[in-house]
Amino acid sequence: MTSNLKWKMAFIAGVVLLCIFGLIGLPQFPPKSWVDIKDNFSKRVRRGLDLQGGTHMILQVQVNEALNLHTEQTLNNLTRQMREKNIRYEEARRVDDTHILVRNVAAEQLGDFRDLVTGGFQEWDMAPAAGEINGFVLSMKPSYAAILRETTLTQAVETIRRRIDALGLTEPLVAAHGRGENEILVQLPGEGDPTRAKAVIQAGGQLELRLVREGGPWASETEALGSFGGVLPAGTELVRGRSEVRSASQAGSEIWYLLDRLPVVTGRDLRSATPAPDGTIPGRYKVNFSISTEAARRFGPFTEANIGKQLAIVLDRRVYSAPNIHGRIDDSGQIEGQFTQDQARDLALVLRSGALPASIKYLEERTVGPSLGADSVRQGFRASIVSLVAVMVFMLFYYRLSGVNAAVALIFNLIILLAALAYFGAVLTLPGIAGVILTVGMGVDSNVLVFERIREELRAGKAKSGAVEAGFDRAFLTIIDTHVTTVVSCVFLFLFGTGPVQGFAVTLVIGLLANLFTSIYVSKAIFHWHLARQPREEALSI
Repeated sequence: MTSNLKWKMAFIAGVVLLCIFGLIGLPQFPPKSWVDIKDNFSKRVRRGLDLQGGTHMILQVQVNEALNLHTEQTLNNLTRQMREKNIRYEEARRVDDTHILVRNVAAEQLGDFRDLVTGGFQEWDMAPAAGEINGFVLSMKPSYAAILRETTLTQAVETIRRRIDALGLTEPLVAAHGRGENEILVQLPGEGDPTRAKAVIQAGGQLELRLVREGGPWASETEALGSFGGVLPAGTELVRGRSEVRSASQAGSEIWYLLDRLPVVTGRDLRSATPAPDGTIPGRYKVNFSISTEAARRFGPFTEANIGKQLAIVLDRRVYSAPNIHGRIDDSGQIEGQFTQDQARDLALVLRSGALPASIKYLEERTVGPSLGADSVRQGFRASIVSLVAVMVFMLFYYRLSGVNAAVALIFNLIILLAALAYFGAVLTLPGIAGVILTVGMGVDSNVLVFERIREELRAGKAKSGAVEAGFDRAFLTIIDTHVTTVVSCVFLFLFGTGPVQGFAVTLVIGLLANLFTSIYVSKAIFHWHLARQPREEALSI
């Protein structure tokens, strides 16, 4: 055996050991049982939802809510600046998600109004309002609306991903779903009861601190409206809350607070949120939070000017508590709601991960049982083994001893494929198993091309070693051509396909790359090793 061949065999052996390490880890002494090795293999090769069971959900982000909120904020900002500049007008209101109507601007101040809109609201187009004297309609620019929709979807994906990751679920998938508009795909492998995950996903997490106006709280919305003759004071709104009276008859009953419409602090100002035991009630928890330095500069003077009044802590448009302001508060506070430990932990998690930019709607939800996943694994494994055995039998029957070469290359191909999935952290799915089976077919095709070329060279009268060299050289370009075209197809499947199609594409590409190594390098090295040990006069068994 030549020195060059020894190095080739050593390299192949090193690749084999590296693959075994990727699949089952370092060997243990005394050796582990087969069950332990199988469990270790299962942990290293990640299985998708269809193989191990879990929860599959498709959510739709209501992006128009984000447009509505931005339009409302723009309206408040516009009216505030008009008051500061003493620009007189009759009415300013939101028409729909992307339009604002300003009626009857003072004629002598039209230039000031145009300058204000042009200089401070560049994402809005302004046009005269039909049928109005000195009236104008502000329309959100389509390009900005498109950016806002895309940003809302991206923020929703990132927020949901942070919340799911913080729950500690195994290998979750959260990604934009290409099937429909503004949809998100959430897959939780191994999670058979998604109740808690759904609760955390759905929580809006929008924290607001608002001043409570005098006169309440009231037992019903009708009673509250009646106190003001059916018309609420300007800049206020009624928000539902829970009674903080601890008597058995009133605890937890709903009441209504009259709050300032604009909050002094929001969830965007939040710096941290942590659960902590509530010292007043055993077994109950609260959530401590702190705000940013910039928010503290607003919050300190605000609380100092409103000592003795109530400050409502609003979460998802619901008052959780409304404590009295006893002194100046700068950068910290707490939410008291008689939470359990899990509820306080989940609330803190939601606050830390940020608020969803818009609400979500569940379009699809299904649970894949572990038994169905196990059956998929069993059927897929059986199909892979049957196809591999059938191909190996054919190769041994048709190409005789050279078929052993092909069988070794095929087995090595599968080992490299599974090891690559383990090292890269790729997820093996049922379509991925189909990619494995197709890889076996591509491997057979490569070996057939090489073997037929070698047969042609032997019929032409070449020596064994020369026929082997020429066979591999002449088949190489054909094998490269077929593999490259298939890889290009897989790239397009991955870029434009959904999750299952992407899993098929990833597995097939890895298998094709492994097949190039095994069908060319490994198979050729085995032929050289066999020729080096075979007597010169003996014919090549092919």
